[in-house]
Amino acid sequence: MSLSEMDIITTEELITEGTTHKEVIETVIGSLDFNNNAMVRQTEDAYLWKFQYGSVEVFVQLTGETDDDLLTVYSPVLMLPAQDETGLMRKLLEMNWSGTFETCFAIINQQVVAMCQRTVAELSPGEISRAITLVATIADDNDELLKEEFGAN
Repeated sequence: MSLSEMDIITTEELITEGTTHKEVIETVIGSLDFNNNAMVRQTEDAYLWKFQYGSVEVFVQLTGETDDDLLTVYSPVLMLPAQDETGLMRKLLEMNWSGTFETCFAIINQQVVAMCQRTVAELSPGEISRAITLVATIADDNDELLKEEFGAN
């Protein structure tokens, strides 16, 4: 699915009075998880969801419901080390400028990931939907291309 074809769920479909961020996240993941294989892990401090979207796994973490808590969405696209890492870094920086919208590429635990992170202060259901959908779509649209061009060493 390309960004022009993606279906971001509208706010009206997600929210009723008193809907929590957790409930919105579960609704969005339910709409994107075509294989119905989403998993969630809950600790005292956070929720972590994982689901398959196309050829990538997408992770969504919510640390809580207060203004200072974080929503983090990420999806691994390439393992490091890679061939021509200098070229890879240049390509990722160029893509961050022109093709990732509110998301970006980053490196976490020897993996290039597509990601988005923000506090939940004034976070709307539409913003949650957009963040999850963008990360999933950008990762799925770019993982195979990056692996083909830069693959692992």
